[in-house]
Amino acid sequence: MIPGFTSRRRFSDLSEPEVLALAISSEEDDAQIYRSYAQRLRADYPASAAMFDDMAAEEDGHRQRLIARFRARFGEVIPLIRREHVAGYYARRPVWLVQNLSLETIRGEAAAMEAQAGAFYLRAARATTDAETRKLLGDLAAAEIGHQRIAEGLETQHLGGDDKTDEDRAAHRQFILTWVQPGLAGLMDGSVSTLAPIFATAFATQNTWTTFLVGAAASVGAGISMGFTEAAHDDGVLSGRGSPFKRGLASGVMTTLGGMGHALPYLIPDFWTATTIAMVVVFVELWAIAWIQNKFMETPFLRAALQVVLGGALVFAAGVLIGGG
Repeated sequence: MIPGFTSRRRFSDLSEPEVLALAISSEEDDAQIYRSYAQRLRADYPASAAMFDDMAAEEDGHRQRLIARFRARFGEVIPLIRREHVAGYYARRPVWLVQNLSLETIRGEAAAMEAQAGAFYLRAARATTDAETRKLLGDLAAAEIGHQRIAEGLETQHLGGDDKTDEDRAAHRQFILTWVQPGLAGLMDGSVSTLAPIFATAFATQNTWTTFLVGAAASVGAGISMGFTEAAHDDGVLSGRGSPFKRGLASGVMTTLGGMGHALPYLIPDFWTATTIAMVVVFVELWAIAWIQNKFMETPFLRAALQVVLGGALVFAAGVLIGGG
């Protein structure tokens, strides 16, 4: 179970003052992120930095309009509610990671931020009965969508010509959010978490068929668990991550495949032959995960390799030690 999941509120359960309070805190966070982007780009891309400074100032203006509306409707005390308090609400990349981002990645992050904010305001406006509040939220949705177009334009302005259409870029981002991220999380979980039970069973019993059955059970069980968790914890409406069914399917299937990769060799009757092949498969799996993180998630390759390979090696060693003891 995800820590804190049961304590989070669903967006549909929020009251109007809570929706406004959530919008206020979100605008504060987004303004800070844009200022961090501006600081990161100022030396090499001063025009882009100035644009992000302007976007941050506009977010401050949005926040002030929201606060004024809240005061007019509900008084001075604004409820403390943030993104992490709402189930399925879109997350933001921590601002201290911006030093690791290229201009292209920052552009994509900013465009995604504005698209998510626009979707939030549109949904909030539909759920609001007060005419003035509804108008304000609709105006803010239009402003955020305008920011999205500005952010997307940075790629052409600073990275040269790009023959991809806006639809192509949006489809690529959606593909990453819906399929690659959940699938990668599942592959990592299946490949790493099943190492200990499979190799512990292998070295404890030295029976290949028993090891295969334990590995298959662990892989399928982990796949079902990861699939349901991914689908249940976020409906994709506010986060923009797409269909929960697709995300759950990607996560569940890749989790199962990650575990079955080093369980299948134990169909070979000879224990040491099966174990040697399984170890080779594990080695390939872990480096493949590091490569996927580097290619699709833009994680530096050495850092990805250190995290995945070292973590996998520790789990593998735990399984061997427990089984061999």
